[in-house]
Amino acid sequence: MAKVVDIDDPADPRLDDFRDLNSSDRRPDLPDGKGLVIAEGVLVAQRMLASRFEPVSFLGVERRRAELATDLEATDAPFYRTTADVMAEVVGFHLNRGVLAAASRPAPLDLHDVLAGARTVAVLEGVNDHENIGSIFRNAAGLGADAVLFGDSCADPLYRRAVRVSMGHVLRVPFARVPDWPRGLNILRDHGFQVIALTPDPSAVSLAAAMTGEKVALLLGAEGPGLVEHTMRSSDVRARIPMAPGTDSLNVATAAAMAFYERVRMTP
Repeated sequence: MAKVVDIDDPADPRLDDFRDLNSSDRRPDLPDGKGLVIAEGVLVAQRMLASRFEPVSFLGVERRRAELATDLEATDAPFYRTTADVMAEVVGFHLNRGVLAAASRPAPLDLHDVLAGARTVAVLEGVNDHENIGSIFRNAAGLGADAVLFGDSCADPLYRRAVRVSMGHVLRVPFARVPDWPRGLNILRDHGFQVIALTPDPSAVSLAAAMTGEKVALLLGAEGPGLVEHTMRSSDVRARIPMAPGTDSLNVATAAAMAFYERVRMTP
């Protein structure tokens, strides 16, 4: 059970795992710094506790500790109890959610292990917006996608904002890197995946018509440029989401959600 420790000094070094969360170069979730994973709010903290990301400490007000009391029985990580004002001084802004959890980053998952048993995966290239990444994970969890994979030039999925926007699902939905991009897509084919590149190109087939494989990997590119041509050529088929006249594309997280839903709709 988590030990409750009362702290009223914002300079207490025991709170360093939560300090300067809005700093560009000192925040504790920088991969080349402390590399911690930060969960915000009761629900996301609960999902962290139920994941492979093992908390090392909590910081929060008494009301949120009480809400987490049953969940905290499963961890030995200390709960640093304080006031909202002390929390704000430590993290650098007022935190409405009233509780934070910090976990160390576990070893990355092996791509082959992630693909084993999966039927629907998203594969991202150049998606460098943390909110889009968080939304894609939330959509994947809600619509039954099995994993999110990363190619070149993607943002860190464990950045605090991505974890928050995902509602903690980035801690639950498996993810892995695809090596030797884009040639590494052949690893997916070896696992039986049909590789579908999403594009606004009107000459591409409709998404519904493209999904013919028992296992499907959906390639999604960055806002604006989309997938690079070399990556498109590495796919099995190019597919588009039919759009109303005068429009040509959707936000990448929205496009992912529609592709996930189409997959659900077509799966018996």
